[in-house]
Amino acid sequence: MSIRDKELKIHFKPGHVELVQDEVYTPYRRVLVTGATGLLGRAVYKEFKNNDWDALGTGYNRARPCFLKCNLLDEDAVRGAIQGFQPHVIVHCAAERRPDVVERHTEAAMNLNVHACASLAKEAAGIFLIYISTDYVFDGRNPPYGENDAPNPLNLYGKSKLEGEREILRHCPGAAVLRVPILFGEVEKVEESAVTVLWDRVQEGAESCTIDHCQQRFPTYTNDVARVCRNMAERALQDPSLRGIFHYSAKEQMTKYEIACAIADAFNLPSSHLIPMTEQPAGAAAQRPQNAQLECSRLELLGLSVEPTPFKTAIRDSLWPFQHDKHWRQTVFH
Repeated sequence: MSIRDKELKIHFKPGHVELVQDEVYTPYRRVLVTGATGLLGRAVYKEFKNNDWDALGTGYNRARPCFLKCNLLDEDAVRGAIQGFQPHVIVHCAAERRPDVVERHTEAAMNLNVHACASLAKEAAGIFLIYISTDYVFDGRNPPYGENDAPNPLNLYGKSKLEGEREILRHCPGAAVLRVPILFGEVEKVEESAVTVLWDRVQEGAESCTIDHCQQRFPTYTNDVARVCRNMAERALQDPSLRGIFHYSAKEQMTKYEIACAIADAFNLPSSHLIPMTEQPAGAAAQRPQNAQLECSRLELLGLSVEPTPFKTAIRDSLWPFQHDKHWRQTVFH
């Protein structure tokens, strides 16, 4: 959906110059994506931008020229960004999403994961706000978890995201919370995702390494989450009653060891050097849930879900630039 506008253009022909008025189409729907320089934010920004939305992405430390540099802890900056752009939809992707980092830098993480949510929600009156949350709000002892099941986070990351949910819904009752599990997608470096970081271990080949084979995960492709966000946004513009808590997750259940083996299989690489570790890993700063599988029927019943991209297809699309013979392409595409 677009609106028509007029634009003056100069047409040059041999021996002739003509001033003409052309019709141009500009999207009338505006979306503000926070954390647009991050793993999920990049996919969300691209999904809206490629589907007839006027998208504005914000970032901070990694803000590029095409994004707005905005400190989400600065209430005046947040207010200025929203009032200046006047979005119809906000997708709040920005967060400290590394559990061990949250344990070590708790105050900074709480500021971003909780206090920034409150500031954003206060400014979002009349705007459909989607807040990206996590399956780590659950303890993983009794899966699968529905949208109405009681949260019980095991670590500070899960607690911070749960508090963020509550701040969002307290200040902006018409908002939507979208909980998702472990994510992967097109990365700038493999360390950007807890899934793609396994690539180096897969490629080592000659040297054996142990990988966790206890905790169950549902690795989910960021492009699929982005499509769900757009589906929700477009429905909300038609039906303002869309609000509350939603779950989205891929369906393939794997331990990190099984993820690594699947990555090896996707690229026809050996996996015999990968050793499953069947005891809980020691040394992690943050405790992880054993199995926080999300039950996603609410999105499905509303026709807003998308069929998850098969893991091997998605991981090939994510990691192909990092093959040994493709390193030159990282400078082109990343």
